Amino acid sequence: MRAGLTAERLARAGAELADEVGFDQVTVSALARRFDVKVASLYSHVKSSHDLKTRIALLALEELADRAADALAGRAGKDALTALANVYRDYAREHPGRYAAAQLRLEPATAAASAGVRHARMTRAILRGYDLTEPDQTHAVRLLGSVFHGYVSLELGGGFDHSAPDTQETWERILDALDATLRNWPAT
Repeated sequence: MRAGLTAERLARAGAELADEVGFDQVTVSALARRFDVKVASLYSHVKSSHDLKTRIALLALEELADRAADALAGRAGKDALTALANVYRDYAREHPGRYAAAQLRLEPATAAASAGVRHARMTRAILRGYDLTEPDQTHAVRLLGSVFHGYVSLELGGGFDHSAPDTQETWERILDALDATLRNWPAT
């Protein structure tokens, strides 16, 4: 076995591979080829391709949470909403495979211990600036996640390539609309 291989190094290499070829194409076999080692030698570090993908997902969630925390520092209201949205969009553009990994369905215990919890806390912190209480905060978290992920996924998939206006203009209008919606949340 090649010296220096660790589960963390394999997850990072898997994340790079995901960005190059797509998250769905990442396997232990593909990673073994990348390191020019036998597949069996990697199983002392990762249990399976699913374990490898889970590790990549956890890495991506951590990277995204760190970026979001940096972007949100000192911001509130629409400024914070826009900063968070742009973190997700920019990360997806820079790291499409990792972004896809961050969407992986995790086991409940793994999810609870992941940086996904930080994402939810940061989103809820933004929503406190809009005076939303439960259960409306949860509805709003789901709305934001759906819009961010839906737009980014369509954009990455080329869904807006053949129409005007420019996708940046649409993104900014969507963020304006989300801000207006959050400021005028319907009463139950």
